[in-house]
Amino acid sequence: MNLKDLYINFFVKKGHKQVPSAPVVPENDPSVLFNTAGMQPLIPYLMGQPHPYGTRLCDYQKCIRTNDLESVGDTTHHTFFEMLGNWSLGDYFKEESISWSFEFLTDVLKIPVERLAVTVFAGNETIPFDQESYQKWLQLGIPEKRIAKTVEDNFWIAGESGPCGPDTEIFYFRSQDAIPETFDPEDSRWVEIWNNVFMQYHKDTNGVVTDLPHKNVDTGMGVERTTAILENVDDNYLSSIWKDVIDLIVKLSGCPYEGSYQKSMRIIADHMRTAVFISADPAGIKPSNTDQGYILRRLIRRAIRHAKFLNIDINSNWEEEIAILLMKKYKAYYKEIDENWGIVLEVLRKEKEKFTKTLEKGLKEFEKATRKQENIDATTAFHLYDTYGFPIELTIELASEQGLTVDEKGFEEKFKEHQELSRTASAGKFKGGLAGNGEIETKYHTATHLLNAALKKVVGPDVHQKGSNITSERMRFDFSCDHKLTEEEKKETEALVNQWIQEGLEVTVTEMKKEDAIQSGAECMFIEKYPDVVTVYTIGDVSKELCGGPHVKNTKELGTFHIKKEEASSAGVRRIKAVLE
Repeated sequence: MNLKDLYINFFVKKGHKQVPSAPVVPENDPSVLFNTAGMQPLIPYLMGQPHPYGTRLCDYQKCIRTNDLESVGDTTHHTFFEMLGNWSLGDYFKEESISWSFEFLTDVLKIPVERLAVTVFAGNETIPFDQESYQKWLQLGIPEKRIAKTVEDNFWIAGESGPCGPDTEIFYFRSQDAIPETFDPEDSRWVEIWNNVFMQYHKDTNGVVTDLPHKNVDTGMGVERTTAILENVDDNYLSSIWKDVIDLIVKLSGCPYEGSYQKSMRIIADHMRTAVFISADPAGIKPSNTDQGYILRRLIRRAIRHAKFLNIDINSNWEEEIAILLMKKYKAYYKEIDENWGIVLEVLRKEKEKFTKTLEKGLKEFEKATRKQENIDATTAFHLYDTYGFPIELTIELASEQGLTVDEKGFEEKFKEHQELSRTASAGKFKGGLAGNGEIETKYHTATHLLNAALKKVVGPDVHQKGSNITSERMRFDFSCDHKLTEEEKKETEALVNQWIQEGLEVTVTEMKKEDAIQSGAECMFIEKYPDVVTVYTIGDVSKELCGGPHVKNTKELGTFHIKKEEASSAGVRRIKAVLE
């Protein structure tokens, strides 16, 4: 049985309800471009909002992280991965959480106890040593020498303040060497496979720590890493998750999975899987030069470059063959894959055709540069990389054919500078966690509902929300529309939102069955992401939407709404940027 099925079955028997995996593109979360962890879609409930499914939850969640993209190509890094998680929202705590993790690993997955070790929180000047977790592990049979006490690696908090608490991490000895008697977390042969976070404290902005009235448990285990461990392979791409994809790339390229070919094959396999999931997401992301669309474009183009390195015929339907294999593997678990099959193939084909032309332009640019100078300087090498997608390896190869050299050191310096700028620019998008739902963000959440309702009245009832992004400075709202809004439409929309704000409409929240909510006229962006019982926010008689919140209690709290900009987002989708003053 698949690891995901084993996990869900186990926790359902322990009284948990399985919640559906959220889309990879988060709704109304400014902190990230994609869902980067299993807990992220559950943030409102970890903050105290009741979950329609109750207090014990489990799931497998699609996650995407691109902050270490350059590491993909080794044996363990992936841009897309699946996280298994189980949660207690003010229900059970350390005793049950640790016991069940141990039971699943040793009884269900049959991992020998002698290959396991754990870390626990050692304590600091404000928060005590996690004695309870320590004693529980001893009781379960983990020897004292296999329990390491650390401070920095065993304490979790989102941002500078908010819910926080100790965590205990479970490690597996992934080596054929003799297992050391004493566990050293810094020894790379010990690999973390499961993390149990115990949210039992609240830290305020002054650093004062108090007990939380409701204590939560948040756990996470990576599917790819655990599968590789269970199948006793030290290269994730040799596990059953990837083996057939790698075999197909070997067949398409005629190259063996060894030596210099390995890295390119891993990158193609990884990037194609991530591109499939982004393209299939209900958010309707298309390749572009901003945000999620930029990541999608970069992944597809990187896969194409490496396919070219492997001498795969770029103009063949190679990308379609790989995508179809991947979609067949995942469609039973994620229905959007099946529903958007054709869209995925179209996105990949169109971007491939665009990049093939760019590649040709890049080659012409390279020829022009070599006519002007003897060798390739750092500026030219980086221009070829940044504008035309040329990896430095390709530039070096082309240069050497003409007996020229490339300033590799200078390129690396420019590349690092570019990476640092990218990190700085996207710091807000990757910090993640519970920090992005403050008072101002809450006002913007409510304003998106009013804007959606106003556009339906001004532009037409066929307008639907296609996405949103909220920060403490502004809101961004994408909606279906086939034309640029006129000045009159913008003014009318803005005036209507402000009218509703001034009317002081009450914002009420109710829970009901999903079918009843839809029949009552409630609007929602992605119906499939919601559970059978949903939360519905109603604003006076102007708006009714399925939403996870949070929202203000009365529209008068919002201030004055002002549209700053209206522009195209993608085909058939417009974007409004607005502020509350």
